[in-house]
Amino acid sequence: MASGKPLVNRDALFGVVFALLAALGFSAKAILIKLAYLDSADAITLLALRMLFSLPFFIGIAFWSRRQQLNRLSLHDRMLILVLGVIGYYLSSFLDFLGLQTISAGLERLILFLHPTMTVILSALIYRRAIGKRVIAALLLCYAGIVLVFLHNAEIQQEGILLGVALVFASALCYAVYLVGAGHVMARIGTTRFTAYALMAASAASLLQFAVMRPLVALDLPLRFYELALAMAIFSTVLPAFLLSHAIRRIGSGRSSLIGSVGPVSTIYMAYVFLNESVSLLQVAGSALVLIGVLIISMSGQKH
Repeated sequence: MASGKPLVNRDALFGVVFALLAALGFSAKAILIKLAYLDSADAITLLALRMLFSLPFFIGIAFWSRRQQLNRLSLHDRMLILVLGVIGYYLSSFLDFLGLQTISAGLERLILFLHPTMTVILSALIYRRAIGKRVIAALLLCYAGIVLVFLHNAEIQQEGILLGVALVFASALCYAVYLVGAGHVMARIGTTRFTAYALMAASAASLLQFAVMRPLVALDLPLRFYELALAMAIFSTVLPAFLLSHAIRRIGSGRSSLIGSVGPVSTIYMAYVFLNESVSLLQVAGSALVLIGVLIISMSGQKH
């Protein structure tokens, strides 16, 4: 028994490290997008390149997961994967990219961090489940915190901030819809397989959008832009997804979510360092309220 204890501790340590790296990777996405926009890039081109560079990994994961689970998908499952993948990964990402054209990276990450609150509300509406008083209090904390951070940003920037907030909020809502709708399908066909197929559907949608709305000359961009898109694909899309799944396997979803709360904080810090975004006490207070509220909801034990 004694000889097995260090192995358990080491496995848990790896889980913590993987969850932390995943949170940092996801948090860096907004920074990379904002840096790419400095090269006069547009959201459609940037999203298409991100998904194009990620697609080989998604295809590889899909083939691997198919070999692990040989059962064929029904037409109903395929349609669900297509619809939910387009909503949860393509539409959500596109709205997020558009929103980042007009709001700060710190505010964007906090709004996206609200998706557990939206999942709770959607589940309550769809499945007619009551929301406990503790969760209601946590919801109020979250949205009060967003108001404070919004006020901080409104003091610095007036133009386009309302539109940007609305777009990123819609992005988080799309991802919440994806989570609510995907739960039963994932349980039936496997999380890895479902996610890989959904991401492939989202990649196809973003590449189709580029083909229809942009000429090939739009790809005549500086090398730095391609480097940022590639970094976004590897370090803020593919690797964090793998790391998070391995973290959940080792330490569970609850502890992984707890560690993931460093994400918005790290985004605010990286935005300060790389984008010269200002930080105020109002923003710190608002961020703290959002983090506390989301953590209460994540640890509430409610099934949604």
